[in-house]
Amino acid sequence: MATVVLAYSGGLDTSVAIRWIKEKYDLDVIAVTIDVGNERNMQEIADRATQIGAVKSMIVDGREDFVRYFVWPALQAGAIYEGQYPLATALARPLIARLLVEVARQEGAVAVAHGCTGKGNDQVRFDVSINTLAPDLKIIAPVREWSMTRDNEIAYAAEHNIPIKVTNASPYSVDQNLWGRSIECGILEDPWAEPPADVFAWTDDPDTLDHLEPTYYEISFQNGIPVALNGEEIPGYALIETLNSEAGKYGIGRIDHIENRLVGIKSREIYEAPAAVVLHAAHSAIESLTLSREQIRFKETIASEYARLIYNGQWYSALHQDLAAYVQSTQRFVSGTVRVKLSRGRCQIVGRKSEHSLYDHGLATYDSGDQFDHNAALGFIKLWALPLSTQAQAQLLPSIGFEGNLLNSGEGKVQISSKQKNV
Repeated sequence: MATVVLAYSGGLDTSVAIRWIKEKYDLDVIAVTIDVGNERNMQEIADRATQIGAVKSMIVDGREDFVRYFVWPALQAGAIYEGQYPLATALARPLIARLLVEVARQEGAVAVAHGCTGKGNDQVRFDVSINTLAPDLKIIAPVREWSMTRDNEIAYAAEHNIPIKVTNASPYSVDQNLWGRSIECGILEDPWAEPPADVFAWTDDPDTLDHLEPTYYEISFQNGIPVALNGEEIPGYALIETLNSEAGKYGIGRIDHIENRLVGIKSREIYEAPAAVVLHAAHSAIESLTLSREQIRFKETIASEYARLIYNGQWYSALHQDLAAYVQSTQRFVSGTVRVKLSRGRCQIVGRKSEHSLYDHGLATYDSGDQFDHNAALGFIKLWALPLSTQAQAQLLPSIGFEGNLLNSGEGKVQISSKQKNV
């Protein structure tokens, strides 16, 4: 019988999908559980898939690839969607799509399946990535097709003896990987409601942490990639896991975001991303030492585009290759160490150093060692102002019938009176 490869998370949607795909499409399901730092018992999840009816279940360890080829490039780019979301779920989707295609080729499957809804972003990320990598494979999205509510799914699972952990009393939809944890549904769909305590799993409530003393960590970077923590070189996924645990103890990394989804709706998203918050802050700090003003200015534009590209499911695009080439060029000298202070609900940069630093103490100091040429400032200011004064004299002042000073009325308009000509 023909087979379909299902991205199986062990949650409600994909558990119900195993039985539903068999009934609807008469396809045998190969359940593939991909470990991107999900912090769950992978073997237990795989066993559940076969218990439900999958003809085969597989576990793929994608943690190293996830960090090396997806998380670190996004960190180097400074990619944070809408200034808040560090793109944890969005970054994992193109990797999962690639691994699904690889398994489908190995197993001779005719289709791949995922558990995305019809109004979420992930359906776009999966479908676009799979169609790009393997346009011949059919894509099945049960949740998008069957139009069941979560209550309907829970009832379907009960009717068919499908083991699930989600109940009507705990309706949250959770996705997590090394880089972050996202939570939605339930009371969180009310943007006025404060997230209940049971929403959070990685971060302690900052308001209850008066007893904790601040702690310091030194994060070392090589070409924009974190390589060591407190002077000890450790693998990337271990470094992230450590910071998730340590920063989470201080309540760092909670994000409450009204997000503009790709499909055109706004959604309320809760994220926990302790390590991502700390590492983005540290990476920005080391860039402040090693990139020029113009590099930093232009890279802000690239970071925004890079984040939007990831969020919109365009990882496997020529545009991504173009942006990535620029980002890699900017990271050639982004090496050094950043000292961060973790305290209640706060990550603070308190030190940074680099052998490639553009910070010159002799130019920056106001003390006796000052090497800055103050006399050069007058000429610089005159030349800097030259285009403005030239245009004002040639165009702006004559256009209002005045040759003198401009005063702002405070209402967005320039107003001049004869009494003000000598101001």
